[in-house]
Amino acid sequence: MSGETYLVYGEVYLLTPSSSSWNHDGDPVELLQINESVSEFRQALKENPRFLQDKVKHYFKENTHRLTLSMSPDESYLEKQAQAEEEKLQKKIQALSDGDRKEIYDKGLELLDAQSKTQDASCLPALKVSDIEPTIPVTPVQISTAGGVPVQYCEQPTNGLVYFRAMCSLNTMPEELRLYVPLFCSVITKMGCGALDYRQQSQQMELRTGGMSVSTQVIQDSTQLDMYEQGVLLNSSCLDRNLPHMFELWSDIFNSPHLDDEERLRVLVMMSAQELANGISYSGHMYAMTRSSRHLTPAGDLRETFSGMDQVKFMKRIAEMSDLSQVIRTLPRIKKHLLNPDNMRCAVNTTPQKMSDTAAQLESFMKDVSENRKERKPVRSNIVEVRYQQAYSYVRKLISELNFSPCQMKTLFPMPFPVNFVSESIRTVPFSHEDYASLCVLARMMTAKFLHGEIREKGGAYGGGARMGGGVFTFYSYRDPNSVQTLSAFRRGVDWAKSGQFTQQDIDEAKLSVFSAVDSPVAPSNKGMGLFLSGVTDEMKQSHRERLFAVTHKNLVDVAERYLGVGQRTCGVTILGPENDTIKKDPSWIVK
Repeated sequence: MSGETYLVYGEVYLLTPSSSSWNHDGDPVELLQINESVSEFRQALKENPRFLQDKVKHYFKENTHRLTLSMSPDESYLEKQAQAEEEKLQKKIQALSDGDRKEIYDKGLELLDAQSKTQDASCLPALKVSDIEPTIPVTPVQISTAGGVPVQYCEQPTNGLVYFRAMCSLNTMPEELRLYVPLFCSVITKMGCGALDYRQQSQQMELRTGGMSVSTQVIQDSTQLDMYEQGVLLNSSCLDRNLPHMFELWSDIFNSPHLDDEERLRVLVMMSAQELANGISYSGHMYAMTRSSRHLTPAGDLRETFSGMDQVKFMKRIAEMSDLSQVIRTLPRIKKHLLNPDNMRCAVNTTPQKMSDTAAQLESFMKDVSENRKERKPVRSNIVEVRYQQAYSYVRKLISELNFSPCQMKTLFPMPFPVNFVSESIRTVPFSHEDYASLCVLARMMTAKFLHGEIREKGGAYGGGARMGGGVFTFYSYRDPNSVQTLSAFRRGVDWAKSGQFTQQDIDEAKLSVFSAVDSPVAPSNKGMGLFLSGVTDEMKQSHRERLFAVTHKNLVDVAERYLGVGQRTCGVTILGPENDTIKKDPSWIVK
């Protein structure tokens, strides 16, 4: 941008907040005099400490000029909408002459022909694969301990911020508590802790930190499809001067969380259940992909438990419970297993100047929570210890289910909306396998050169494509008017790939697309996180990079035939969408 452009942009940005008052004969200059308004507000508070309370009382509590609006859903809305659309369509059809019908038909054929043609993109500027850097920069980390807990330190230009993570294993937690773990993660930082109620805790988090959160983690092993790590990730950041306050908040959460406030818990449960239910209509393809891969790997099964339709159903049941005493008794049991320093490893990203101070504060934090440390036996015997690198002094404890038997399953979830979210997942290979890179390139190429045209342009879906990750090759469509037809498009996409009807330019474009994700900028706060969470080293990333460069036409046809061909694949299929008579009549489908 030129200096003049920046000036115009700044003026627009400055005046936009004033436009509402300005349009109603207000003074825009007065709204820009922020300091004067703040001074008046402070003076008003000084003269009357109950200034805000009085305003709330005057304008809200005792204000008789109010309107109450109630909205209730029409149970037959979708039927009425479909009927109105059908009547409107029939009315327009009846008004067409024979000439109009022929013209529409001919234009439809013209459109189909145009959609099937390959566009000439040679006139457009483009990168070449040869323009991509052949090697990745190395991210140095140091491994140490704090209070007996392994810690990864990564020096980064974080601009005065300290980023703290802690991975807590689920290996010692009883299996029957699994479904409750996402709920525990969502409420543990919102119920209050120590001497703070939940409001005070929230205020301190906003005042002293950039946020504190806990989330579930299911991490597929990079070498074996049937090995994975399960845990929860503690995540927070703060300015270096607030580091003692941040660790004090975490200490209170470890030592004395308020998990017995049923009224507060009910509010959080209702909010969580509503968010999950609302998310289906916006991210239904994610739920479909999670479900379709459920029976293909052990990690996929746990992901469905933590973040799939099983979790949506579970939270709906919890939200409908009149008595949450059972949940209140369950949360401390989970806390006992998760917030245990014996099952933890930590990571810190900050500037070199603040690293020693941060290490000292982390050591102090570990002493504060040492009472929670207790060695517990894993509930499973099939635990495998994997060392990060030979020189590193700590290990990741993975669950190994080498006797896992993947199975095929097709599931329909009837939903009260008129579009479908379709997914088909196929078990393939882990990250370190030599064919993984070829499958990544194949997924991008199929998306751009075949599936986009078939599913979006011809089929009318909002979007669709294929992706490779976690040892699973997944097809998907988003807000799709079709269901069974889209599954046929997935199969035609496999046939297209097996036939080899693509050019070297198509392959290069797919590689560029893959590298755009592989080489996307990594914030200083996230440097080293691949190693910390997944055990994926810079050497493993470089090997994967070299395999991406080396992918050929023959490789793509080979992996399509070997992993995606009918009879050589283990797959799962899931559809979220309206009632489907065709699927109901098919005994191979399970209708929920």
